[in-house]
Amino acid sequence: MRRRRLRSTTAAFAVGAVVAAGLATAAPAHASATTTRDGAAVKQVCTKPTTRHQLACYALMRTDVTQPSVFSLNPVSPNANPSGYGPNDLRSAYNLPAGGGAGQTIAVIDAFDDPNAEADLAVYRAQFGLPACTTANGCFRKIDQNGGTSYPTPDAGWAGEISLDVDMVSAIAPNAHILLVEANSATMEDLGAAVNQAVAQGAKYISNSYGGPEDPSDSTSDNLYFNHPGVAITASSGDSGYGAQYPAGSQYITSVGGTTLTRNSSARGWGETVWGSFIGVSGTGSGCSAYDAKPSWQTDTGCSKRTIADVAAVADPNTGVAVYQTYGGNGWVVYGGTSVSSPIIASVYAVAGTPGAGDYPAKYPYQHTGALYDVTSGADGLCWPFYLCMARSGYDGPTGLGTPNGLTAFRS
Repeated sequence: MRRRRLRSTTAAFAVGAVVAAGLATAAPAHASATTTRDGAAVKQVCTKPTTRHQLACYALMRTDVTQPSVFSLNPVSPNANPSGYGPNDLRSAYNLPAGGGAGQTIAVIDAFDDPNAEADLAVYRAQFGLPACTTANGCFRKIDQNGGTSYPTPDAGWAGEISLDVDMVSAIAPNAHILLVEANSATMEDLGAAVNQAVAQGAKYISNSYGGPEDPSDSTSDNLYFNHPGVAITASSGDSGYGAQYPAGSQYITSVGGTTLTRNSSARGWGETVWGSFIGVSGTGSGCSAYDAKPSWQTDTGCSKRTIADVAAVADPNTGVAVYQTYGGNGWVVYGGTSVSSPIIASVYAVAGTPGAGDYPAKYPYQHTGALYDVTSGADGLCWPFYLCMARSGYDGPTGLGTPNGLTAFRS
């Protein structure tokens, strides 16, 4: 699909039919005020952590891009034409096959409830010609952290994260089943219980697009929630530039950084740099964990403990992705943040195939370093050693070993 430039004009749209199901809306009561990040006006839709063990999603909603509104026209093609990268763009950028994920279940872990999740997902998939994924056909399933249907309180901010997560899974692995596990709250205890529930439900691929400051108890959380051999678990590295976050610092998961992804005239047709700048403050997270042990497959010498990240994918809101959201949104929106990159990488693992039963799949990219697009320019802050916050040839903190170039790096 042709890349659609992120528009900030106020083009008029003809009135069309409105999809009736799932159009209840709510103002994002927990969202932060609009700020400018690298030229893009964005809103962090989830509340920043204020207490110990409280976490926040990393979704950044563009507020300066005019999109077709669900209230003004038919949100499905040919009229919608939403801004932001769509499935064909993402699969082209990362050399991924169409129609991947058959027979696999990908879980996304989020806090609170999005009552419109299934209805919004249907619009996204219809817009981009993806097969239907519904409760009725067995493709989509939403459960609470205990495995039932006593869903938590709805939250407009986390609903944006949920829409982003299920849409990115759809984009990369359109034939996979989607399991949405909603935690009672945004604490590590509840989100961790949701991770364990996803494993209990049989999911082999689990995305966590949230995090917060490191804590001395992280090593305990590692073993309680993330030590699941045979399951590919991903976590976003953060959106505040250089600095270690958790659970991205867990030794058992694949830590996912973020890039700026643009079309160019190269043989690949795309180019990537680190999302961020030397100023720090905003951009992909990276760093050296203060508490978590270094996994055996990491061999960089500038950090004696866990280094963040392992791999990366698009996260810059300036080169963001199209998402459809009606609870806390008015339809099509552009999202960025490392909340984009985590479900992308979890879905790449799913398309690549089932992990070895006793494996920690975070090690797979380290066994196939030549099968990734190496990101060699950009930074997310100032630090020492420099590679922890600056791109270079080979491994670096902001983008790890690089971004997907096909599936090889995500297989045993």
